[in-house]
Amino acid sequence: MNRARVFTVFLPFLVVSVIHLVALLIEERSVSVFTKPLLMPLLGIALLFSLPRIRSEIALLAGLGILFSWAGDVLLASPGDLGFLIGLGCFLLAHVAYITLFLRWLRKRPIQLASVVYLAWLVALVWILAPHLGSLLIPVVAYGVVLSAMGIIALSCNAWIAIGGALFVVSDSLLGLNRFLPGFEPSHVDFLIMLSYLLAQGLIAAGVIRYAWNKALAPDPEPTGAGASN
Repeated sequence: MNRARVFTVFLPFLVVSVIHLVALLIEERSVSVFTKPLLMPLLGIALLFSLPRIRSEIALLAGLGILFSWAGDVLLASPGDLGFLIGLGCFLLAHVAYITLFLRWLRKRPIQLASVVYLAWLVALVWILAPHLGSLLIPVVAYGVVLSAMGIIALSCNAWIAIGGALFVVSDSLLGLNRFLPGFEPSHVDFLIMLSYLLAQGLIAAGVIRYAWNKALAPDPEPTGAGASN
């Protein structure tokens, strides 16, 4: 893997991410609104051009995860419950793509005992938010189940993906609490949501790239559903 090339193709994503985060910190809304839809396309381009093979199932599934995340980013910014529901559905599809990718290719160890933390998180979050969700209770719980499953399965992959999965759970938890829990308004919460989200997506992409290059340099047998060693 040519690290200089990887850094070069990731540079636009990194630069726009920093601009976006600074804009959130200083509450420059026009800049943050402009840069947000650019983030996932730049990450997707960086991912594809960093992989040893663009035409592969790994590239397809990782690309779908980023594509659906981009659609979720755009739709969640829409006013009203309908845009939120459709955006939530897009992020659910993103997690399904990541789960499929992890299970078919990147999983290298059994499900970890630490996964009980995700189950405890899911129960606690639903208990806290349920009184405030109204008609959104079932969609939000369904999304929480899929999100926690992604985090659990990420633990069985390499460290980059395990940390990325955890940060995705942190980001979405902050988003849910901020949107639905009355009085939950930490300082710079939008910045914290996007910081953890961008780190999550970037680390997952880095973990995918690392696996793909290791596999290209030392080819393994076709996946059987239990993953392959990295």
